[in-house]
Amino acid sequence: MVDETSEFAFELRVCRWAERHWPPDGETAGPILVARQLGTAGRRWDTIVVECDPVGLRRRARFGAERLDGDLLDVLRYAPAEWAYYRDALPDPGYPWRYVRESIHRADERGILETRRTGNRIEIRRRWPYPDWVDRLVAVENKPDLDASAARALSDQVERDVALGIADEVWIATECGDDHVSAALFEDVPVEVGILEVDPDALSAEVAWYPRALAVDRPGTQIVERPDGGDRDASAARFAYVEADEKRAGRLEIAERAYERGWRSWIDTMRPDCRHFEPRTDGQLLPYCRAKDRQQTARECAGDCPHFEPEPPAWRSRDWPIEGGPGKRITRVLTDRRARRRPDP
Repeated sequence: MVDETSEFAFELRVCRWAERHWPPDGETAGPILVARQLGTAGRRWDTIVVECDPVGLRRRARFGAERLDGDLLDVLRYAPAEWAYYRDALPDPGYPWRYVRESIHRADERGILETRRTGNRIEIRRRWPYPDWVDRLVAVENKPDLDASAARALSDQVERDVALGIADEVWIATECGDDHVSAALFEDVPVEVGILEVDPDALSAEVAWYPRALAVDRPGTQIVERPDGGDRDASAARFAYVEADEKRAGRLEIAERAYERGWRSWIDTMRPDCRHFEPRTDGQLLPYCRAKDRQQTARECAGDCPHFEPEPPAWRSRDWPIEGGPGKRITRVLTDRRARRRPDP
């Protein structure tokens, strides 16, 4: 059973449900990638679902499993098919060219760009065109105990998401109970935001409210500051406009990070080498702490945990269970499962 008090455990269940059953309406969809705790500099979402073009996704695999950051994308998206001086081939990046040269060298070291020197000039040629592999980006906020106060607290966050429009859809996922989500909660949530009732034990979900598609191809509005002086505060909010090209670049960077990380990366921020750490299987592998006797969060499972005890040396010898201790084994299992979500090039 999922610990009802743990939003972290609920989040992992939502990710697993999305990986198996997305989209919520049951229609056949193309390949998807699911990641967690991703976003922009000012906003991080609990769950990200990237709906992919199948051909583009296979072509993206040529560039390796590591993400391509914004600097690399600025080079690879515009790299020419034939040899050309990099300043002639690439658009003005808006920052010093020396950083572009650094990105070119990084791309060359990774084997995803060809370079050569002609005199003092660096010439570049693409190995493959960077594909248009992202169809849609869907953001999900996870709140298992969604009540009126929680809906009001989430309202400000999702209003900002709707105004910016960097995701095609925004959802709130909550745990279903004996009663459906109260219609009164809809008053506290923007009408553009969908609400999904998830049964974390059965890994099933039902749509309580469908979202509206957001205008990702048009400029968005970033809410910089809101009045916080109470009901009588009539001061104006401050806004900034975000151009469509900037949103498009941000969407692609988020998708690239999702491609690299996936949602099973929770093992990277925990201490599976602790003797109290135990993976438990209930439809999926989930962390469990024997010292706390419950599913722990990533924040709790850290080196400064008072219950942390390293695995005994005997666990890491004699090929237990194969090589290394149980912590190494669970890390390998989750790493393999994360890699299987990516196509072969």
